[in-house]
Amino acid sequence: MSEPSKGTILLVEDEENLQEALKLNLELEGYDVTTAGDGGEALQKIAGECFDLIILDVMLPELDGISVTETLRLQNNDVPILIVSAKSSSADRVLGLKKGADDYLVKPFNLEELLLRVQKLIDKNKRLSHSVSLGDTYSFGGNTIDFKAQQAQTFKGALIDLSKKEIMLLKLLIENKNEVVSREKILQTVWGYQVFPTTRTIDNFILNFRKYFEQDSRNPAFFHSVRGVGYKYSE
Repeated sequence: MSEPSKGTILLVEDEENLQEALKLNLELEGYDVTTAGDGGEALQKIAGECFDLIILDVMLPELDGISVTETLRLQNNDVPILIVSAKSSSADRVLGLKKGADDYLVKPFNLEELLLRVQKLIDKNKRLSHSVSLGDTYSFGGNTIDFKAQQAQTFKGALIDLSKKEIMLLKLLIENKNEVVSREKILQTVWGYQVFPTTRTIDNFILNFRKYFEQDSRNPAFFHSVRGVGYKYSE
């Protein structure tokens, strides 16, 4: 009896020998692997099938990997993307992450490191896919948030109006309860891909949430900053 697949991967690589070697090694690890040789073919395959992860080269014919990443994120496709690239400068890495990649690995890379990153991204995606599904309202600690009306009633009985971005950030954090949500994920989801506010902007939102919803804003029970990583809602 064959073992169940550990996940489905789309491998987008135009260098034939490398594509074959990576496909073989990933399949030996227990993944189902589909391949594409250019960006256009990759988008076609993504449109017709769901994948747990995309491994994406940057230097591709016709449509490069950064453009593929940006296209998917503008379509609100949240499939995890691991970029592999010979471009090693910090500016290239930052661009890839800004456009929506989840991780960036520089060629030539160690196969074991690639496999570890693949497993980590797929495991994380599976955890997030089982995250809390929210209705129109959500209650915690004597507070109730009405996502549709963009309002909240606090534990003090005050009714406050919330901005659209406050609602989006609250929803993202609560949907991923007890999981750290990275700064990049927040920027992509709440602010979109063209505007990148500073970390201070997100910090100010978190400070507001503490002011609204925490009994002791200096020792928060619900809204946490995880230094250098992101932000977390927990109960």
